[in-house]
Amino acid sequence: MTDTAFDTTFDPAARDRGGPAQPLLSVRGLVKHFGGRKSWRGAVTGAVRAVDGVDFDIAKGETLGVVGESGCGKSTTARLVMQIIAPDAGEIVFDGEALGSRALDLTTYRREVQMVFQDSYASLNPRLTVEDTIAFGPRVHGVGKREAMGRAHDLLFKVGLEPGRFAGRYPHELSGGQRQRINIARALALQPRLVILDEAVSALDKSVEAQVLNLLLDLKAEFGLTYMFISHDLNVVRFMADRVMVMYLGKVAEVGPSDVILKAPSHPYTGALLASMPSMDPDARTQEAPLSGDPPNPIDPPPGCRFHTRCGSTSAICAHVEPALATVAGTHQVACLMAQAGSGHPQAAPLQETAA
Repeated sequence: MTDTAFDTTFDPAARDRGGPAQPLLSVRGLVKHFGGRKSWRGAVTGAVRAVDGVDFDIAKGETLGVVGESGCGKSTTARLVMQIIAPDAGEIVFDGEALGSRALDLTTYRREVQMVFQDSYASLNPRLTVEDTIAFGPRVHGVGKREAMGRAHDLLFKVGLEPGRFAGRYPHELSGGQRQRINIARALALQPRLVILDEAVSALDKSVEAQVLNLLLDLKAEFGLTYMFISHDLNVVRFMADRVMVMYLGKVAEVGPSDVILKAPSHPYTGALLASMPSMDPDARTQEAPLSGDPPNPIDPPPGCRFHTRCGSTSAICAHVEPALATVAGTHQVACLMAQAGSGHPQAAPLQETAA
């Protein structure tokens, strides 16, 4: 062991400036469009609307699972939150401080928020040893070499890798599961409060995936971490997440407690995702696919509800009125006029008037 121990006495309450109701991360109006052409009048056309007005909160100490089809904007949202790419619009507030304000500059923010990527090999520098990879972030942020190396060795032990065997190795000498453990250790080297996990276990074998998921839960409990957990595997999300946010074509379709979303969803898209899960029942495998066709073109999304072109329970008004994310019960929010009408929410008044 080294003479500089990693700080395992982290007390989340000691670092919280706000009350218990204040989210750790609050995102409002997040927008990112790619490409497009600007006309002589200044209007931009032909842009891919990857993220098109996303709002969500992550409470301190919780795991927010983010799910949806490929291309729905999950990873782009993660990169916007991490500030790997700059948003076109929107506000990010971390523990009560707006990003970009005097109290929270980008350097400070990146010590508090770290990310683990899907590709465990591409996200590592092939020319750096394992210990140099983990110590790199702390050294960039002003930590001395001796202390940074001490953190690296202690974190290797925390993620289940013997420092004496792995500290001097290079990424190509490691398995996929070992490389992802290194990425997790690197993300924790700056002692962040929020860790974004973007499909962090999707490329791993199932046995290794289970080990890494249990490791993430152990680290969350030990260091008081908060997770934003992105995955296409609903079973993994069920295991990890306290709340679930469902995205469709750059927008949030539904968000709420995981036991509500994954057992009794209100949005038809969420229900279709759940019905699409693989089953060991041979009868279930012969049934018609619950969701057919491809998502609409993100360059020219349909008017009204973006899911209405694939929805089996749509109404005529769904093609004209775009539903906002509205609370239907407790902390359960849905962007669906039909679901809101069933809950008596006032936003569904146009639907009720049309029916009348």
